[in-house]
Amino acid sequence: MTQFNEVKATFWGDGLYGVQEPLTDPALEGAEHVLEVRLPSPLLEILRLQNGGQVSPGWNAFPTKVATSWSESHVPLDGMMGIGRHKNQPSLLDTPYLVEEWDLPSPLVLLSGDGHCWIALDYRRCGRHGEPSVTWFDTDLNTELTLAADFRMFIEGLVPAAALDAADPSAALPSS
Repeated sequence: MTQFNEVKATFWGDGLYGVQEPLTDPALEGAEHVLEVRLPSPLLEILRLQNGGQVSPGWNAFPTKVATSWSESHVPLDGMMGIGRHKNQPSLLDTPYLVEEWDLPSPLVLLSGDGHCWIALDYRRCGRHGEPSVTWFDTDLNTELTLAADFRMFIEGLVPAAALDAADPSAALPSS
């Protein structure tokens, strides 16, 4: 398992898609008010480096012990939302609307996803001010999978998708 600070230093990839304005304390306070949760400090450390965007290819997958609709061996983390309303970029602030739209449980904070599948901070067990687990939700199959007990463990568990895809023969099959 990689140390959090090592991942944090090289977490963000190239490109501007999904990048919000730099995170400020007032923006953070406003987001926690809108989301009605306390966001985990390791998430905020990463968002203070870059406020959302594409994830580096070195950290764009989380291995799983069970198959998901995405892969036999992992779930993707191609990008992660930041906090803000910059140029219609996706944002953690979209969570209340998206949770309702995709009929997801609450309270969650969506970190990444496309509607059919999401990676989220899951506050259902810890309460809105506790340390949330990180959970994968598949809305098409109505399934969920806890990925990590907290956000730091999630970040420390990230690996390159290319390494997992090479070991997963089903990843090379064309989708139907």
